[in-house]
Amino acid sequence: MAPKIEKVVDVPLDLGESPHWDAKTQSVYFVDINGHYINRFVPATRKYTRAYIGLNVSFIIPVEGQKDQFVISRGKQIALISWDGESDSVSILKTLYEVDEQYPENVFNDGKCDPSGRLWTGTIGAPPVDLDKIENGRGTLYSFQNGKATAHVTGLGISNGLAFNAALKKFYYIDSRKGTLDEYDIDITKGTISNGKPVFTLNKHGLEGFLDGMTIDADGNLWAAVPPSYKLIKIDPRRPETLLQTIEFPAQEVTAAVFGGPNLDELYVTTGRIPVPGLTFTPDDGATYRVTGLNVKGLPSVNVKL
Repeated sequence: MAPKIEKVVDVPLDLGESPHWDAKTQSVYFVDINGHYINRFVPATRKYTRAYIGLNVSFIIPVEGQKDQFVISRGKQIALISWDGESDSVSILKTLYEVDEQYPENVFNDGKCDPSGRLWTGTIGAPPVDLDKIENGRGTLYSFQNGKATAHVTGLGISNGLAFNAALKKFYYIDSRKGTLDEYDIDITKGTISNGKPVFTLNKHGLEGFLDGMTIDADGNLWAAVPPSYKLIKIDPRRPETLLQTIEFPAQEVTAAVFGGPNLDELYVTTGRIPVPGLTFTPDDGATYRVTGLNVKGLPSVNVKL
């Protein structure tokens, strides 16, 4: 039976991204990067709420052990906020980090935590409003823990999707400008990566667009968004250049995905509406979707440990 794709949030986002499933509240948090909103959807009640941040916000991750506290990006800062998940505004508690002083226009993009709760996120050369105007080489992939920022990869184009496989000690990463999905060895205890190499190349499979956000399932396969091609693809990184499945969405710019639901067998997918020559948007573009019937489970999203 084919997977079922359901629109769960009709509100069209300028650039939906970075979905994070919170098991404690049984809700999915995500952002509208260009609209400057953080968002929450509760599947059990189908309630959707959002709060305005006022700056480029590229991820929202709950703080482990703290009620109503989250780490978000604000431009090229990382901040600790308080949000009840209901109101339309937040309290900024403090700025935790700021990077890339040499590049005033830089902003953070996709961010996730490794299994230890260490935050990983990278920068890009400008807010992702017009992708053609983002200068190559200005991005850096960082990790953050215990007040320390560590730079891992420099000279990036568009720092994007991240995923971790603790069992295999692998870290998967996307620089959208490269056209490849790359694999690194990772020492999660030390927070170091090494031996980067591509394991999937977009143009070898006749796929148009670029690689964006991604997630990993319990079998070790990766699910990566490919805007503006309407597609989310499933690949096996242990077998280089292996495309396992392609899912077609009503929305052109599929941006990211995360497994959620009580059994982690529902895939929540964000989409966007970044202007691209030749694209005409419909109400399906920018909506948020749920995919069921995949017969696979995901790994739990990891909250940030401060």
